[in-house]
Amino acid sequence: MNKTENQMLVIFGASGDLTARKLIPAIFNLYKGKHLPKNFVVLGISRSNLSDEDFRQRVVYDSQYLKDELNGANDAFVKGFADMLYYEDLGDNYDTDYSGLRARIEKLSSAHGTGSNMIYYLSTPPNLYEIIAKNLSDQDLTREENGWKRIIVEKPFGYSLETAKELNDALHKYFEEPQIYRIDHYLGKETVQNLLVTRFANSIFEPLWNRNYIHHVEITNAESVGVEKRGGYYDKSGALRDMFQNHLLQIVSLVVMEPPIGPNAEEIRNEKVKALKSIRIMRDEETLYKNTIRGQYLAADVNGEQVKGYREEDGVDPESTTETYAAIKFFVDNWRWADVPFYVRTAKRMPTKVTEVVIHFKTPHHQIFKDAGFANKDNKLIIRVQPDEGMLMKFGVKVPGQGFKVERANLDFYYSSLTDTHVMTAYERLLLDAMQGDATLYARADEVEAAWEFVDPILDYWANGKEVRTYGYSAGMWGPQNADDLIEGLYMWRNPGKNLADDPGFCVIN
Repeated sequence: MNKTENQMLVIFGASGDLTARKLIPAIFNLYKGKHLPKNFVVLGISRSNLSDEDFRQRVVYDSQYLKDELNGANDAFVKGFADMLYYEDLGDNYDTDYSGLRARIEKLSSAHGTGSNMIYYLSTPPNLYEIIAKNLSDQDLTREENGWKRIIVEKPFGYSLETAKELNDALHKYFEEPQIYRIDHYLGKETVQNLLVTRFANSIFEPLWNRNYIHHVEITNAESVGVEKRGGYYDKSGALRDMFQNHLLQIVSLVVMEPPIGPNAEEIRNEKVKALKSIRIMRDEETLYKNTIRGQYLAADVNGEQVKGYREEDGVDPESTTETYAAIKFFVDNWRWADVPFYVRTAKRMPTKVTEVVIHFKTPHHQIFKDAGFANKDNKLIIRVQPDEGMLMKFGVKVPGQGFKVERANLDFYYSSLTDTHVMTAYERLLLDAMQGDATLYARADEVEAAWEFVDPILDYWANGKEVRTYGYSAGMWGPQNADDLIEGLYMWRNPGKNLADDPGFCVIN
């Protein structure tokens, strides 16, 4: 296990929602689990006029996101955590002289013995990344002669391939690539990481993980909510940018990648980049027309509640064609995956919230039980990322009685069954990795750019193509009616229920 050295975590945008909702609860759980180093301090930075005590009151004592954690907790224990948190007001603008910030950092570092080891977490809009990096550099706060320096940046990392390259170039002016940690909270989920173990640590799967035995791969990310209060942002982004380009292509890379030489960060990230670069880029309009579907949710009654259509949401253009549903079919051009179709979809206002990977294995070439009721019931490995995290294997068994009637049975594993094991949240895991200098679950510059290389032509086609349609679908349904047409043969999307072992064929709306 890596050692966590003494350090300071500096959070820019500390008065924002992400800090209170995700970062401080994650740090509190690391504190509770005794994962933090002996000398550790958090400095929140923002443009709000707050004192240290005001900040502690807001993100700890009065926080709705820590309410359950603090309930029944020892007062001295909670105070010990809160006393690690400090705040610095930058004034009206992030583009200002950071000499006062440097003095505060040096004072806290000296007082708490953090050894000038520093993580800068940019919980700010991407247009501030270069500004903050430059101002830190101007005060020599990025130099590593005395203690290491790391910077964590949130998504969206670019709006296109061009803007992603510009953002990478901007950060590289002030930080070296090994110092930059591009966070994708999906990679912090235990079941996403378990993809690597499932593949490479099990001889029942590793030899089968290729075109000879796998018919197709299906990945679904569904959310039951709409765009909520993010209408203004979402209307400029859409489902493909918001979820597919980052989260889902990261999952694809773990499914597709070749075995790395070893388990260290660079070896794994090298293979992920190769995987993303091997995805066949679609450029001509006919191919894009046949292999992409976009949709937009319409107003409907969902479980007795009337919900708005996308165009009626706050901040959304009433004539918007922005997709809230995106389904893409693509191929991977290498030996392992030649001619194996991948189907990936992401959407808002689905019947249930779920993310899962489904590996569809080929049926046996010689089917002696073809007339026994098992035809077209392929073996499946289902890896559930959220909720009800776990794995499910579907295979054929004989129905008791005379003859050879075959039915499909489930073999399952749930993380919730590990009663004595605390499963870290994504932000807990990713923050701890950054504290220890482990970049395995963080995206590298070339990884981000490779993902955009695949997505950019689709976005361009959707914006400028001649035969492009945005199909409507009622909120609470599994997308447009023609969504199953994307999948070859008699197969359809697996429309999962709320629980992993729910058989598809019905919708769970709750």
